[in-house]
Amino acid sequence: MKDLKPVIIVEGKSDVQFLESFLDFHFVSVNGSAISRETIEYIKELGKTHQLIVLTDPDAPGMRIRKMLNEQIPNLYHAYLPKDKCMARGKVGVAESDKETVQESLKHLVPNSSCSSTSKLTIDCLYELHLIGHKDSQKLRDHISRKLHLGKTNGKSFLKRCHNLNLEKEDLERALYE
Repeated sequence: MKDLKPVIIVEGKSDVQFLESFLDFHFVSVNGSAISRETIEYIKELGKTHQLIVLTDPDAPGMRIRKMLNEQIPNLYHAYLPKDKCMARGKVGVAESDKETVQESLKHLVPNSSCSSTSKLTIDCLYELHLIGHKDSQKLRDHISRKLHLGKTNGKSFLKRCHNLNLEKEDLERALYE
């Protein structure tokens, strides 16, 4: 039954207007970080018949919205936009990106943490690869996150997103050194 058009969940009306200009999807605007109970219930219902993709601004409010949705709605997928490609007119957001950036992010969906993982990746692996606990860790995580479309992360969320994609230590080594 999930063969219907996916639904892209965004923050606001300007995001919907921008995305509708080049994507053939359904859209739901959560109207910022004050997501109503009715909107959550509506999205849950949509999730029974549609794939749900979260595409929020690459900033703190966007991450709060993702977290809130993840906690309440199973089987979400996330598309992450690189912040440096989403800036215009002094603003950061989906509507400030471009068609190519959005389309590329939609090719690299990351399932939320409710999806099962077979990854054996551990905190120790991240430490060995200098992805946590070292002076250059953030820079290295940013490099891999950009290559694998994981969005901006700290060490803990980096590990979680790697698990969501069933990535192993070898995958991270390849991303680091290729």
